[in-house]
Amino acid sequence: MLLVTGITGHTGKYFLQELVNHKYKEPIRCIIRQTSDTTMLDNCGLNIEKVIGDLDNPSFIEEAMDGVETVMHIYNIHHSPSIVRSAMKKKVKRAILVHTTGIYSEFKYASEEYKNIEQQINEMEDSKCDVDITILRPSMIYGDLCDSNMSKFIKMIDKFKVMPVIDGGRSLIQPVNARDLGKAFYKVLMSPEKTKGNSYDLTGERPIKMVDAFKTINKELNKRTFYVSFPLGIGVLLAKLSKSFSMGKVDYVERVQRMGENRSYSHSKATKDFGYTPMSFEKGIKIEVQQYLKKH
Repeated sequence: MLLVTGITGHTGKYFLQELVNHKYKEPIRCIIRQTSDTTMLDNCGLNIEKVIGDLDNPSFIEEAMDGVETVMHIYNIHHSPSIVRSAMKKKVKRAILVHTTGIYSEFKYASEEYKNIEQQINEMEDSKCDVDITILRPSMIYGDLCDSNMSKFIKMIDKFKVMPVIDGGRSLIQPVNARDLGKAFYKVLMSPEKTKGNSYDLTGERPIKMVDAFKTINKELNKRTFYVSFPLGIGVLLAKLSKSFSMGKVDYVERVQRMGENRSYSHSKATKDFGYTPMSFEKGIKIEVQQYLKKH
């Protein structure tokens, strides 16, 4: 049996679509919340069992592991240690964990917790752990209006004629489309021997400058925007002042800091091991902008 967390979420729904496309035959147990929209699950035609519960509850996780051979943990990196501990107790053979390239950030608050989580998992692997673990690290995820990345930029570029950019928007990003992640998750699931014990960065086709990503959105929206560059230090100062005046309620300091940081990582290992071939940013953002235009 396959156990999946986060299957009703942004990337989870594309993983579900891959299971449907390939007519996955094995039983699937899906952990969902009481408020989850299960329309896709209910109509997918697969052998689905839905269980409602809280991943903060270790007893629930252990109970959900009964009879499970493989865990695909898509929802929230912070639950990974408890997922692995429960998998060990229940003799689960394999765990595929979706984490983040945020672990590579040079800023302490952006990466420290992610590093601690993966360190815990490494320590469990070094102990008497019979679970084959694979870690997947997506970069900035986009693809639909429900994402919390490019959808915000699309709205801003559509609304404002002038936009500020940190250091000319020269920092590199490598956004990954959720559709490509769904395909990657399925390929990893079906390639246990090649992928067990490995970690993979799952990024977009190629690095792109932040300002060029914005200009691509401009083109798809048929809008003209003027970009005003200002130093990273000023942006950080303004973010700190905003945090101070709001008594900590508005905290964009780390987010602004990362706007000046290169966030591009090679996916060559994933391409080599399971044929990962992500779409171009131009193709992916066109899909999302078209969704936006239909809605507005």
